[in-house]
Amino acid sequence: MLNNSRDLLKRAEKLIPGGVNSPVRAFKSVGGTPPFIARAEGAYLHDADNNRYIDFMLSWGPAILGHAHPEVIKRAQEALARGSSFGAPTELEVELAEEMVARVPGLEMVRLVCSGTEACMSAIRVARGATGRDKFIKFDGCYHGHADSFLIAAGSGALTLGLPNSPGVTKGCAKDTLLAPFNDIKAVQALVDANTDQIAAIILEPICGNTGLIAPGDTFLQDLRTICTRHGIVLIFDEVMTGFRVARGGAAELYKVTPDLYTFGKVVGGGFPLAAYGGRADLMSQIAPSGPIYQAGTLSGNPVAVTAGLTTLRNLPQAAYDQLEATGQRLEDGLQNVIDYNAYPLTQQRVGSMFCLYFSPEEIRNHTDVKTCDIPKFNAFFHHMLDAGVYLAPSQYEAGFLSTAHTDDIIDEVVDKATEALEKVFQR
Repeated sequence: MLNNSRDLLKRAEKLIPGGVNSPVRAFKSVGGTPPFIARAEGAYLHDADNNRYIDFMLSWGPAILGHAHPEVIKRAQEALARGSSFGAPTELEVELAEEMVARVPGLEMVRLVCSGTEACMSAIRVARGATGRDKFIKFDGCYHGHADSFLIAAGSGALTLGLPNSPGVTKGCAKDTLLAPFNDIKAVQALVDANTDQIAAIILEPICGNTGLIAPGDTFLQDLRTICTRHGIVLIFDEVMTGFRVARGGAAELYKVTPDLYTFGKVVGGGFPLAAYGGRADLMSQIAPSGPIYQAGTLSGNPVAVTAGLTTLRNLPQAAYDQLEATGQRLEDGLQNVIDYNAYPLTQQRVGSMFCLYFSPEEIRNHTDVKTCDIPKFNAFFHHMLDAGVYLAPSQYEAGFLSTAHTDDIIDEVVDKATEALEKVFQR
């Protein structure tokens, strides 16, 4: 039996912290050796040991059309042949901005960057610069990248490693970050009341995808919009995960709430390093060179990534979202039948093509609820599914993703494999 992944991990650990270039890839939560991926196509991953997996991680969300989509690859190759980076403006950047603005409510101007962290960091700077205020509110378990001010009760990777804060984040930085529980509007109002005219922004994942998958309560987003409007606070939707995934215009379209600023990533790059922030023109026009708020990047808007992102968006008409919803419903219904028939203490939550199976019988509304899940049973389920050829995110704190490449037959196969895995977990 080949042990290529194991050998590669040993080599990597000598040169790369933990052997990985992003923490949750290391399987520290679930245990075991992470498969080193050799290639992917459609709904499948292939690892260095010649194993094939049905992929529900999809590069943590970007591969909404499936891996190595032929048109995305073709257009990106054509762009690469013309040059990978110019450090100068291109027509492609304008086309991508036009495509994004046409889709997203209230998105009037856009600035392209290279990562979600960069986008969120820049959006907060715009809010602070425009309001002249220092503090902002974020939500327990939401993750907005690894900039210092965001690593206060952050989500996913930090939660998985048991590190809700990080050494290296100064007390001076942390003091301007105010923390509230997700879906708790009273806590938000209390923070606003206690910090009158000091709060520049409220930033959140409108659908929290870094504590599994948690939808906003019935009026939570609307109430946040009201508070921000009343107090002159900039409302920022971090749609790095949800943008162009849960709906054609993202969560803002789905819930009919328009923020002042957005951040985007993942799907917008079509599998390449690309992200963006944008929103109201009066705010975005304050960014250099139009205004005094500085932000720059050598590879921002590079033509290969922009081409991949633009091609991805152009392959996502409304019919694609209808298909993704039907696929998500088929998976949800199949799993729910198994849960109900066996009376398993499990809860599903799904919005469009994002989903999570929680090892808890209770509804999950915030980070505190997620911490009540049976993590050892999730870990056992994860490994049974991996052994059966199904690749899930290696943490109870992560969302799963679907693509247009996941067919009905694939979904039915996965439900059958989940049925067998759950029987082993619960020993029935």
